[in-house]
Amino acid sequence: MATRQELSDFLIDTEKRAYKQALFAVHDEHMALDIVQDSMMKLTASYAANPVEELPLLFQRILQNTIRDHYRRQKIRSLWTTLFSAFTPNDHDSHQEDFDILETLPIKQESNDPDAQLERTQLLNLIEKAMEILPPRQREAFVLRYWEEMSLAETAEIMKCSEGSVKTHCSRAVHTLATILKEKGVKL
Repeated sequence: MATRQELSDFLIDTEKRAYKQALFAVHDEHMALDIVQDSMMKLTASYAANPVEELPLLFQRILQNTIRDHYRRQKIRSLWTTLFSAFTPNDHDSHQEDFDILETLPIKQESNDPDAQLERTQLLNLIEKAMEILPPRQREAFVLRYWEEMSLAETAEIMKCSEGSVKTHCSRAVHTLATILKEKGVKL
């Protein structure tokens, strides 16, 4: 059974990574924060009595389900918006804000060498831009396996699919990212 302190420490340690995952999935800072907060509340409300070792896997499943719920709600909202838009005049333009992930996700610098820092920053920028192109399931598998360093079994359990599907999603994501990076001049 996790103590209050262990649960609190887990949530503090997980917050930034969970935010990045949600941000990659929904591309909206405020929505990503809401998703992470909802996920943390669900974990606390339903699983606070579980052992601390079980919390990472439980939280990842809750987070991914909350992201999927967001997409379902967006789909329904889009349907209703489309239906209602037929009744409204088209005289007001909607604008989309430019999204720059590097402004919202600070990069942890591991070296004091400015050239190495610049190279890492540029590479991360390219990878993050390329990840926006990936389909949601490929992006989810890639983030869980390679950024969150989850095992194949854990990723499959979180994504509610077979380990073979996780391998396929990861392989496709890696090939797509590698192709994009090669086109940008990155040697792998």
